[in-house]
Amino acid sequence: MNIQKSYNQESTTGTLYLVGTPIGNLSDITYRAVQILSEVDLIAAEDTRQTIKLLNHYQINKRLVSYHEHNKATSGTELLKKLNEGFSIALVSDAGMPAISDPGYELVYQAIAEGITVVPIPGSNAAITGLIASGLPTKSFTFIGFLPRQKKDLLKELEKYQESAETLIFYEAPHRIIKTLTVINETLGNRNIVIVRELTKKHEEFIRGTVEEVLSYLQEVTIKGELTLIIEGFSAKSEENKEQWWQLLTVSEHVEFYIAKGMSVKEAIKLTSTERAVQKREVYQEYHNV
Repeated sequence: MNIQKSYNQESTTGTLYLVGTPIGNLSDITYRAVQILSEVDLIAAEDTRQTIKLLNHYQINKRLVSYHEHNKATSGTELLKKLNEGFSIALVSDAGMPAISDPGYELVYQAIAEGITVVPIPGSNAAITGLIASGLPTKSFTFIGFLPRQKKDLLKELEKYQESAETLIFYEAPHRIIKTLTVINETLGNRNIVIVRELTKKHEEFIRGTVEEVLSYLQEVTIKGELTLIIEGFSAKSEENKEQWWQLLTVSEHVEFYIAKGMSVKEAIKLTSTERAVQKREVYQEYHNV
């Protein structure tokens, strides 16, 4: 059990501040974040080259060290040592909140385990910022972050959310978005989606439509910048749309479709049975001519 009182307590250790930074527009930073960055002994940044631009903009002169995915074990050990010596440290990512689809969780976990105070300093977040302006339901949502790159892994990941009623939020890169939307159409169906591009920047853009409409649009344009992908949750309507792509296939053709995409026969039969709402045994028998 761990009870932390963040303020007004005597401590021999330093404090780890998790500081939210702008996701694009440098003005999107709180007064408190600027104050903390100005007061701490050390700033640990995912990419010091990016963070120095922010610090220079606000005339903050502090020592920077790197803490990223590839050095988090060694760098994290050194940061914990300094925290235990009484140093105050601010952890920042390139953009948004640290530890959200960025390094940070491990350091926070270890700091808490060692009795070090961890204080969040709220700031921008692309997922929430995009969601509130998407026009899709905000009552409940699931944030997934970055999807797997390999198609087989991507299919498996998306299968988990086929019947999830919550709005889904992903991050994606421009060069993978067409491939990702194609697989989404195959697994989740022709749902309403929103691609949010370059949030808070000069070229901010919201692309709203069905999966098929957006795919058609993307064939005609070159899309650039950081993308947030927001997808309508499961509903009877989205289920009907999902069925449209396979309803002209035989059961065997349906199974073969997924096998061609890298699934095993067992996996393909399972997904086919789910989409057709029939028993796996029936699909198995028809596919194997039993």
